[in-house]
Amino acid sequence: MSDRVNSFLGDTPGRTLVKLIVISLIVGFIMTVFGIYPIDILEGIRHFFLELWYKGFAALGRVGDYLILGATIVIPVFIVLRLLSFRK
Repeated sequence: MSDRVNSFLGDTPGRTLVKLIVISLIVGFIMTVFGIYPIDILEGIRHFFLELWYKGFAALGRVGDYLILGATIVIPVFIVLRLLSFRK
């Protein structure tokens, strides 16, 4: 079982823990220097998906507008062409 754990972690559990602590300290320091906090990242992700949701439906609304506008020309032309080909 120890080999499986070491294989999964890439090293012994103790060494992996030390590496993670050191990397966490470095990343935490860099984030603090730039004024980035975990809550900001979570809020940014939340804001991204909310904007995607709202703008996605706005885009669908525009597509619907384009569809109706195009249909006001295409459908009458289609009907006229079908009537003209029906007469032949």
